[in-house]
Amino acid sequence: LQTAEAEDLLAAAKKHPHLKVMEAFMYRHHPQWRKAQQLVNEGKIGDLRTINSFFSYYNADPGNIRNMAEIGGGGLMDIGCYCISLARFIFNSEPQRVSGKMEYDPEFKTDRLCSGLLDFGDQSSTFTCATQLTPYQRVNIFGTEGRIEIEIPFNAPPDQPCRIWHQQYDKLEEINFELCDQYTIQGDLFSQAILNKTEIPTPLVDSVKNMRVLDAVINSAESDRWVTLSPAIPPD
Repeated sequence: LQTAEAEDLLAAAKKHPHLKVMEAFMYRHHPQWRKAQQLVNEGKIGDLRTINSFFSYYNADPGNIRNMAEIGGGGLMDIGCYCISLARFIFNSEPQRVSGKMEYDPEFKTDRLCSGLLDFGDQSSTFTCATQLTPYQRVNIFGTEGRIEIEIPFNAPPDQPCRIWHQQYDKLEEINFELCDQYTIQGDLFSQAILNKTEIPTPLVDSVKNMRVLDAVINSAESDRWVTLSPAIPPD
């Protein structure tokens, strides 16, 4: 569960271009995230400067795969990956360096609390993820003229409407979204790519790039220092 393994998968996929492989980051396909991206790109919060995300739940079950270190358990790999992915998605760029702090469960040997700082040059993103905290999730996107707050950014429920708040200067707007299932949307898009022989909505190279950042956060936490990411990235 490291960058090298993701690169192996990418290399294997390139040898079989008729097959489709995509990481299931379902959150990106929910309309609330498309709207947030649109607001940022249209300058509706001014110049984008920083993002803060929080994602937690409580799970102390020793039989749960999330608490098994040998098969990739722990908060960073399970839910911290979303916090990193969304920052790269909204900034549409890669962090230059990262700093991470991790605290481990003494029995499971998995990280149960992880915080990170991603340096995007003149922009930044901070996050905290945890597997033994009260359940909570929220994302805040800040610009020079406004902000966007996403109430349920990751586990958007299919049976109730979602909402985000957009503030520009002193005007605060609540934006509501109709019922939808982000997993169904993701599945439909992937199916269409197969049937129509078109590109998948989230290229596998994006997964490699995300894994590079995950590895860097772990390395930073272990070494107690900033870790600089190589500017070289896998080709699209």
